[in-house]
Amino acid sequence: MFEALAERLQQVFRGLGRHGKLRPEDVDAALNEIRLALLDADVHYQVVDDLLERVRSRALSEEVSRALNPGQQVIRILHAGLVEALGEPGRLSLKGPTPRPVLLVGLQGSGKTTTAAKLARWLRSRGERVAMIAADPYRPAAGQQLALLGSEIHVPVFHQPGLSATEACAAGLEAAAKGGASVVLIDSAGRSQLDDEMMAEVEAITQRVQPVETLLVADAMTGQEAVHVADGFKARVRLTGLILTKMDGDARGGAAISMRSVTGVPIKFIGTGEARDALEPFEPERLATRILGMGDVVGLIEKAQEAFDQGEAQAAAERLMKGDFSLEDFGEQLAQVRKMGPVAQILEMMPGGLAGAARHVDGEAADRQLRRTQAILSSMTRDERRSPDVLNGSRKRRIAAGSGTSVQEVNQLLRQYQQMRKLYKQVGKRGLGGLGLLPR
Repeated sequence: MFEALAERLQQVFRGLGRHGKLRPEDVDAALNEIRLALLDADVHYQVVDDLLERVRSRALSEEVSRALNPGQQVIRILHAGLVEALGEPGRLSLKGPTPRPVLLVGLQGSGKTTTAAKLARWLRSRGERVAMIAADPYRPAAGQQLALLGSEIHVPVFHQPGLSATEACAAGLEAAAKGGASVVLIDSAGRSQLDDEMMAEVEAITQRVQPVETLLVADAMTGQEAVHVADGFKARVRLTGLILTKMDGDARGGAAISMRSVTGVPIKFIGTGEARDALEPFEPERLATRILGMGDVVGLIEKAQEAFDQGEAQAAAERLMKGDFSLEDFGEQLAQVRKMGPVAQILEMMPGGLAGAARHVDGEAADRQLRRTQAILSSMTRDERRSPDVLNGSRKRRIAAGSGTSVQEVNQLLRQYQQMRKLYKQVGKRGLGGLGLLPR
């Protein structure tokens, strides 16, 4: 997310850090580089001008000139400006009699149907009884796709071919009410472009079901086109929020920075990947931090809390401190790390140099290696994972054949395991002082 933009901004910040005192020409040169970086990322020019004018006036203030590290002060000012441009976080307003309809609108290809499933999963995790309605009578297999996604996350889907979009919504709401749903997500039809027929249909659905929320699902990678789409929908229906998808891509992601300022519609969620849990409530401060290449520690902690079972983690920690670290423990740790998401995405959320390092990591290769490691562990018997000392040449050949890897890769995994086991034993016996990290 924002890899290219963050890297360019980090270069500017490094240049500012070399100045003990900032002169007006230093600030202007840096802001010019920031302007080009933001425009290349497809941030709206008016948003860029407004943002940098505020930053310049504060960067040349007496407060910054007296600071011990004026370069860091400029970063702090730019962060505050980005937060202001991104706007206050929007929250779903689920009020009124149940079932409460939430209408999803957007162009074809924006990820509307998969976003409906992600949002349904997110709502379910917060105690809502969710149902979905397939209200796209035009795209072949649209209803079947939503039904398949619904079955994966255990959310009922109303799909009845032959009905018009408004009829499907009315019938689906009635069925959801009988089923005891508290929230109903309506997946409306998309088009390749905005047209009167599409808007008339959205207006008819709105009049028929009176949604408590009308959320535009927009592809962040389309840049300024996403802003134009938002303006087009806003002119015909009362948009209550935006969901920006494909925020894990890096092409012209500046639409996120422009959306709130240009349209006035709050961003409520961002989609960060293909996984069913890759939907995050929009947090402007955290997003601004990631845009500046400073990681997202809070987001990383939240991902870890969702992925790791606290009871299992505590039990595993106690075994580690006793030196009872088996390949079975190693496999469980890898499985939990993979639940957190792609490796490059996790590194990107880390603070300091690790966020920058993520931009040079081949994420697919790292994830592929994790899968191969898990395949090797899965090809072992339980006894072999618990007592790896029994692994002789013939067993290693069997494991390599079963996992589609080589004996060399099996041996490499065992060496890594032995190194980790030795490290954990050292910590268990001597504490952190045993690693030379604390005085003994």
